Amino acid sequence: MPGPLEGIRVIDFGRFIAGPYCAMMLADFGADVIRVERREGGEDRKLGPVTESGEGGLFLNINRNKRGITLDPAHKLAGEVVRRLVAGADIVVANLPLEVMKRLGLDYDSLRAIKKDIILVMASAFGPDGPYKDRVGFDGVVQAMSGSMSLTGFPGPPVRSIVSWVDYGTALHAAFGAMTALYHRERTGQGQLIDVSLLATGVTFMTPLLAERATTGIKRRQLGNTGYYAAPSDVYKTRDGWIIVPTIGGPMFRRWARLVGKGELIDDPRLADDLSRGDNFSVINEAMSAWCAELTRDQAIAELEAARVPCGPCYNLDEVLADPQVNSRGLLEELEYPGGTKPVPIASSPVRLSETHAGPTRRAPTLGEHTSEVLGELGFTPEDIAALRESRAI
Repeated sequence: MPGPLEGIRVIDFGRFIAGPYCAMMLADFGADVIRVERREGGEDRKLGPVTESGEGGLFLNINRNKRGITLDPAHKLAGEVVRRLVAGADIVVANLPLEVMKRLGLDYDSLRAIKKDIILVMASAFGPDGPYKDRVGFDGVVQAMSGSMSLTGFPGPPVRSIVSWVDYGTALHAAFGAMTALYHRERTGQGQLIDVSLLATGVTFMTPLLAERATTGIKRRQLGNTGYYAAPSDVYKTRDGWIIVPTIGGPMFRRWARLVGKGELIDDPRLADDLSRGDNFSVINEAMSAWCAELTRDQAIAELEAARVPCGPCYNLDEVLADPQVNSRGLLEELEYPGGTKPVPIASSPVRLSETHAGPTRRAPTLGEHTSEVLGELGFTPEDIAALRESRAI
């Protein structure tokens, strides 16, 4: 079946995560996404290499299902290539500093002059206006500035999440914006600029804690894995490993208390509701830790599941790769990549639609793999392409 976005062309000038992951979501469902890289390759191509030729797991995952071309957008001959790419596109994705976008002719006004109904997805660190508009920043910078790092980890230095949640969250906002803009254009014929930023994502995701601080004056502190608003909500050591148990609500708490043989806690006035249980977590954690210490990880999980108390094992990476649910649902696919010594596990589409499925996953492009193919589609002759190569524009 053709993908639901077949016929939509996306030009991906993104780098690292926020732009490329947005474009990947569109590619998964059939959009023709053309990734544009510098002639020497983008700086995100070889982060954490997993192939002999140096491509990293990040690159291979978020650039799947795309075609790849090389282009030096600053070269004097590159302007015509950009013009033709944009003229035939529906969406342009870029997460470059605003002044760089203007210099390269990738800002919204420049693109709209080429194609009136173009949709530009512009991801930036702090947004295109305000006192920080010219600052550069990455995921970790905004994790710090959102307040997240001040509350992550155990008491001590601020701690960054190993997962780049600000980047990925911004990419998902960008993909939602792109689809909303496509729907709007279908009805009105109008393109538009989509403005997403890392800071907006960080502040949005931290809003519950920011709202609490602003309205109640409560000052939260680092508590490691302990939840603020309910208990038990922590990680607990069993005889052969760790589990996590995040509960919320009275019924769940009562089932847990009966399971661990602490029914008297149900009527303890210190534990009357979620918030008070969160405030007095040490009482609950003591009981839970003692219960877990007598059981293996599998035994504890089996008993908690039987009582309908949410729980899960704290996996290492090997255990994730071997997990039966991960494998049953095909959450990872193994793809061969040129220069690889073994197949690379790549995430399958995380969005599954009942009628319009994501297509089969195609590997990420090698550097410049589709340059001649794409430029030929844009009307450049073999001689034109050879001249562009000779001049080092592509």
